Amino acid sequence: MRIILTAVLLTGAWLVERNAGLPTWQVLLVYLVPYLLISYDVLGEAAEGIMEGDPFDEDFLMSLATIGALLIGFLPGAETQFPEAVFVMLFFQVGELFEDYAEDKARDSISALMDIRPDVASVERNGAVESISPESVGIGETVIVKPGEKIPLDGTVLEGASSLNTVALTGESLPRDVAPGDEVISGCVNLSGVLKVRVAKAFGESTASRIIQLVENAGQNKSKSESFIRRFARVYTPIVVIAALVLAFVPPLFQADYGLSFSTWLYRALTLLVVSCPCALVISIPLTFFAGIGGASHRGILIKGGNHMDALAKTGTVVFDKTGTLTHGSFEVEAIHPESISERELLHLAAHVERFSTHPIAIALRNAYPEEGDQCTVENIKETAGQGITAEINGKTVSVGNERMMNALGITPHTCGRCDRHTTGTTVHVAINGAYAGHIVIADQLKEDAREAVQSLRKLGVSRTVMLTGDREETARQVAGLTDVSEYHAGLLPADKVSHVERLLSEKPTGRSLAFVGDGINDAPVLARADLGIAMGALGSDAAIEAADVVLMDDKPSKIAQAIRISRHTIFIAKENAWFAIGIKVAVLLLASFGLASMGMAVFADVGVMILAVLNAMRAR
Repeated sequence: MRIILTAVLLTGAWLVERNAGLPTWQVLLVYLVPYLLISYDVLGEAAEGIMEGDPFDEDFLMSLATIGALLIGFLPGAETQFPEAVFVMLFFQVGELFEDYAEDKARDSISALMDIRPDVASVERNGAVESISPESVGIGETVIVKPGEKIPLDGTVLEGASSLNTVALTGESLPRDVAPGDEVISGCVNLSGVLKVRVAKAFGESTASRIIQLVENAGQNKSKSESFIRRFARVYTPIVVIAALVLAFVPPLFQADYGLSFSTWLYRALTLLVVSCPCALVISIPLTFFAGIGGASHRGILIKGGNHMDALAKTGTVVFDKTGTLTHGSFEVEAIHPESISERELLHLAAHVERFSTHPIAIALRNAYPEEGDQCTVENIKETAGQGITAEINGKTVSVGNERMMNALGITPHTCGRCDRHTTGTTVHVAINGAYAGHIVIADQLKEDAREAVQSLRKLGVSRTVMLTGDREETARQVAGLTDVSEYHAGLLPADKVSHVERLLSEKPTGRSLAFVGDGINDAPVLARADLGIAMGALGSDAAIEAADVVLMDDKPSKIAQAIRISRHTIFIAKENAWFAIGIKVAVLLLASFGLASMGMAVFADVGVMILAVLNAMRAR
């Protein structure tokens, strides 16, 4: 709105100047209205920089150049440049608008993390169960966790058996079975049986609380790279200011007529400031990044700001989470190994037993055998927490579960010589009327482009690819082999992942950045700590997307290499614009120093170069 209003007022001021015949000082007052409207914040930033002893930035140079343009007209024989002063500041604010629009995409909210921390804990006190705040539960007390509830505090299971959904914390795709004596951590969701848990840690030290603290603290440690234009301005601005001062005051010392020579050289110095105004840089470079961000978004890659493009272009190490990043995070039947019946019959019976269960393994079995309406009778369904389910199918007693269930039935599962390539999956055993009938292997599936993603990164010069996961060692080993990552680490909690990333950050080459790719709430601390956080957006958690700098909207890891290519192309165009603008300005500055550059040439070196640079910037799309 301010930009539009300034443009209207500038047009009105120009009409007044052309038609009213006012004295120069009155025309200045007319132009000061749009000038101050569009530049008050820039002038304020420049003044603040001077007061803090760090004046040499683009705000200072813009202020000095435009104030110089306002004052040139009061020198003997000089033409007024009031419209130029307002135009230059107006163009500068347009460039700032482009940059702000891109940077505003970066959001710092981590409110979604609060969902893993329950508000209420059911604690046993004096023979009764009280619902209180988890902060009020002491170490050694016993809490009761019902199916569907989150475990409020870290502790040890005293009574009960169940399966826990730990994906929000460890990234492990397979629910974990727990029984008395097993340790459990806060934030896990209890899927089946009632648990009694002895509290081992206070609320502030619980796993869920620490994850939230890790994200908050990691945000403070996140590496920050200054934009190219700001780094350039710190060198360019003092050089230009010193050159202008030298041009204004040194040559007159060698002139016979000091007064006339001083006016001439001061005019040239102010012309030099107008020429040196970095309008082309401060507009075209942010616009280049903006165009690159727009082009990336059309390819399903959301980059939350130009500074993240700079980090992407310098990526030398990529660290992957496994579940949901390199794998789909969903289970499928991978192998069926019957003992005394056909494969179809084994799958048929297992799917019917699991007909009414919401467990991920049950869903995978039903998806593999969707023909529920086959006239089979399913009766007397009984679920044994932490073991499996038993039901009567057409009069047969069928038990489907883990090895613990088979042992409870007095059955020792047979060793399978066909399972070598399936050892990393989950084995579901089936018994019919108390006799072992076979087993079904269910496993998380590797994404189709996972290996391609790692290979593409190597071709781009990414020297190190690492996989971190909360899954078991054997699962991690297989996925690492299939994807060809450089190294992997398994069985990690969120704090462990942060520690590994800290180590990798200390080992990375100078001038290279480290990117972490993840999708779960548990990945948010690492996404925030890495130089660059990349979230798998379509299926990723809100917390991971909020903490990340780049979001892959279609969850394809191969898009990481594409994002790097787009970033490098964008950086190349930005550097093209920088050197083009600098080259033209240096040439005109030299001419201005010898009095050979008119104000028209100065305007071309500023506005003309800006237009050409903007057109070039659009190639980044």
